[in-house]
Amino acid sequence: MKEITATELKSMMDSGKELMIIDIREPYEYQIANIGAKSVPLVQLLDYAEKLPRDREIIFHCKSGNRSTNAIKELERRFGFDNLVNLKGGLQAWSEEVDPTMDLI
Repeated sequence: MKEITATELKSMMDSGKELMIIDIREPYEYQIANIGAKSVPLVQLLDYAEKLPRDREIIFHCKSGNRSTNAIKELERRFGFDNLVNLKGGLQAWSEEVDPTMDLI
């Protein structure tokens, strides 16, 4: 599985590169802290799969990277995606590497 670190993602965001980032956490988690990603809760992700582009990388994240890892594996298995990237360590890594002021529950 492809992965990206929080520092690498922040660099890409700062460069102005057009990115598709999907936050698969629950809506209440997203309201507490987010990095501006599109919120698609895990329970809705399989229904949303047909809307995901296949012509560019899509970065998925959750709080720790576990849910997004499992979600990517499922999307790859069911739909044959090969352009999905996991944020290694999720928002916990983001808060450690990029924004230590981010509060997570």
